[in-house]
Amino acid sequence: MKCRACSRPAVIDIRRHNTAFCQDCFVRHCRDQVERTVHAYDMFGPDDRVLVAVSGGKDSLALWDILLDLGVRADGLYLGLGIGEYSDASGRYARDFASRRGAKLVEVDIPTTFGFDIPTGAPAARRTPCSACGLSKRHLFNQAALDGGYDVVATGHNLDDEAAVLFGNVLRWDLAYLGRQLPVLPADDGFARKVKPLVRLSERETAAYCVLKGIEYIVEECPMAEGNRHLGYKGALNDVEVRSPGSKAAFYFGFLERVAPLVETHATEQRADLHPCPECGSPTVSEVCAFCRLAEKARRNASRGGHPPETDSSTEHR
Repeated sequence: MKCRACSRPAVIDIRRHNTAFCQDCFVRHCRDQVERTVHAYDMFGPDDRVLVAVSGGKDSLALWDILLDLGVRADGLYLGLGIGEYSDASGRYARDFASRRGAKLVEVDIPTTFGFDIPTGAPAARRTPCSACGLSKRHLFNQAALDGGYDVVATGHNLDDEAAVLFGNVLRWDLAYLGRQLPVLPADDGFARKVKPLVRLSERETAAYCVLKGIEYIVEECPMAEGNRHLGYKGALNDVEVRSPGSKAAFYFGFLERVAPLVETHATEQRADLHPCPECGSPTVSEVCAFCRLAEKARRNASRGGHPPETDSSTEHR
């Protein structure tokens, strides 16, 4: 198998593109795909400060590495979730990468700063761990960007992630979530701009990128993700992709082109009712924002020393 670009021996094939690349051309391919995505969706400009949400995993570290190579003013943000050894290892990978690249890493430790962790906070608030984790990340990514004067929050959601979330939202015809599932969510009162520059790259490609660039990352899945429906949707789409390469890209980008413009209003209608949370100032449609309610319930349960209540089995979409 030869590289389609230069005819040298290939190290990876990409079936949906019906092509293969050598190491140098594949790294260039990944960089080009991110650059193309940033320009196509006008994600940020050369003077914008970008805060990359990093978990210590392959996607976020690959994204941060590519943005730095492209000359983007990109700092990292790591959230300590308090998930035992998993969080300890994740933090080490994020710090090691930042040190190696000479890049700035902002850290927020949830247990230290807010007095609860995800394993105990989730059941106390009657949420699944993934729901509590996603809620906390969205809130704290946005808050860190606003507090730090960043123009943009960039997350490492890849093509597989977006196709799986889209699949779940379509199964429920959740129009409000479908209206927000875009590569760019613009800045608004109380919200920083949020972008997903990896949507043209698959999970396999980001993993290969890290291996070829010598980027070490945490390989293990979060121990609290077992049973997450998102993983089931990924598995179902992977089966389709094996039989019909390119299906995930056709599904996701077909949605962006043909359906997203029809459902965007469902997301903007919800924003009409937003007001500042009296506890933290973040925009919310409730009396108190979901993150402050989560933190309060978790701290209250911890102070009582009681057993956490049973968790709601539902998961919350991104």
